[in-house]
Amino acid sequence: MLSNRLDDLAETFELLGDWEERYRYVIDLGRGLAPLTDAERSEANRVRGCASQVWLVTETSEEGALVFRGDSDAHIVRGLIALLLQLVSGLRPEEIAGFDAVAALGRLGLSANLSSQRSNGLAAMAERMRRDARAHAKAS
Repeated sequence: MLSNRLDDLAETFELLGDWEERYRYVIDLGRGLAPLTDAERSEANRVRGCASQVWLVTETSEEGALVFRGDSDAHIVRGLIALLLQLVSGLRPEEIAGFDAVAALGRLGLSANLSSQRSNGLAAMAERMRRDARAHAKAS
């Protein structure tokens, strides 16, 4: 399932062509995120290591899958959150804990086309998701 999601993203990125179109696509994905409440924009949900303000909320579905929601004060970062959510939200904690999202998104050419600050922020968001997944996997 995870590889299918990544294949779908890679196919979309290939169809878009140049990086200007890809950036617009990523920003549009971010616009589609449901906003977090003021209470969810808490210090506990803030992701450290990002230049922008980033919040991630981790919830468990009835089936035991992790559902992530997120937000940022920067458009491109909201889009990066949306990409991560497309990849891992709704998967079992064990799948997420063992997945290197940054390397996977490297297949899209993201790492070569993001500033170092954005790349570091992406890595911080992905690591937060993995850490939450490991914590949920241990608790199960």
